[in-house]
Amino acid sequence: MSAAAQDIEFPHRLVNLEATRARHGDKADFMARMLAVGDPLADAVIVELDELGKEGRRVLNAGLANGLDSLENPPPTIAALLRQLETVPAWVDHEALLRGDEASLSIPPLWSNMAFSVGALVHTYSSPSIARLLVQSGRLTTLAPRRLLETGIWRIHSVLPGGLVRGAPGYVHTVQVRLLHARVRATALQNGWERERWGVPINQVDVARTWLDFNEVPMRALETIGITLTQAKQEALYRHWWYVGHLLGLDEGFFLPVRNHAEAHELLDLVDSTIMPPDENARALVSALMDATTEMMSSAKDTPFTRPLARDLLNALARKFQGDERADALGIASTPTTSLLPLIAASNAELRRWQFHTPQSEARVLEENGAGYRALAPPLPDGTEYQKHARTEA
Repeated sequence: MSAAAQDIEFPHRLVNLEATRARHGDKADFMARMLAVGDPLADAVIVELDELGKEGRRVLNAGLANGLDSLENPPPTIAALLRQLETVPAWVDHEALLRGDEASLSIPPLWSNMAFSVGALVHTYSSPSIARLLVQSGRLTTLAPRRLLETGIWRIHSVLPGGLVRGAPGYVHTVQVRLLHARVRATALQNGWERERWGVPINQVDVARTWLDFNEVPMRALETIGITLTQAKQEALYRHWWYVGHLLGLDEGFFLPVRNHAEAHELLDLVDSTIMPPDENARALVSALMDATTEMMSSAKDTPFTRPLARDLLNALARKFQGDERADALGIASTPTTSLLPLIAASNAELRRWQFHTPQSEARVLEENGAGYRALAPPLPDGTEYQKHARTEA
């Protein structure tokens, strides 16, 4: 540990730092420092939008759709954001962006949605600092079905072919999510957020952890039920999500070293090992999420799931994905359905071998899954929360 690191007073939420240093070296201090860093550029844009009102949002939306060069005399901070977004890093594979996140698209929508809900979002909500902010900032426990739908829409647009090209839906949605983070951060700080205890709201560590909740966490969860990615597909997955991280304003020091599941898991251990156990806010969010996912599965058109069957399966998967210790801490019930998961894993693995045994069969799977994902992400009549935030009539 450097002398400079010793002089820093880290937020009280940070636990087990010495043990984390022993495993991760200087990366632990980088991570700890990032608890005090938000997204200065996006934060400045929020200030400028508040000053300019409707006209500022109009200019920003036009710039996101058509590019900085389409604007005449744009406000300086909005221009700086657009310039940062449109300066595409040298590591971006343009052809791969046009193909989309083929690793994610290779997963059947049903399994992807379950891994996203009881794998990724349960993991997100298990962080006391994230759970506290979410509970305080928007009735997430009572609006869980809506938030589950909205987050899914953003995720789907981010993985579809061409979705992250400038002006495309995934690109615009991602930047709108980034700006909503900045708005929530500003509001929390204005309302007495305890920085000394929790760090900056939606700080860089929280964004890194959430970034992992859209790639490593669901994909490793799916591995436990027979849905695996080759090493090449893992590398393609993370290269795609590098660019999502860039658009979200995440520091490259977090994501550029991550090229496969093993390296992603190392980053996950770095950020998870210093987090306190789940608290009552985390349990409330997870309970609402489980209820919402159960309802969505059991009420979907042509669903094979009754409500009890859906909940039993979700409980079994959540315990498999999270591990018994975290599942117990979150109040996720045990179920005999867990004994069926090895059979499900064997069936998934065999089906996947047949689906991907030739380039032609793989292309069919990607086409069919892509159509399924598009059907799950229609425009909402009143827009998502992050879209409402950007409306010119607001």
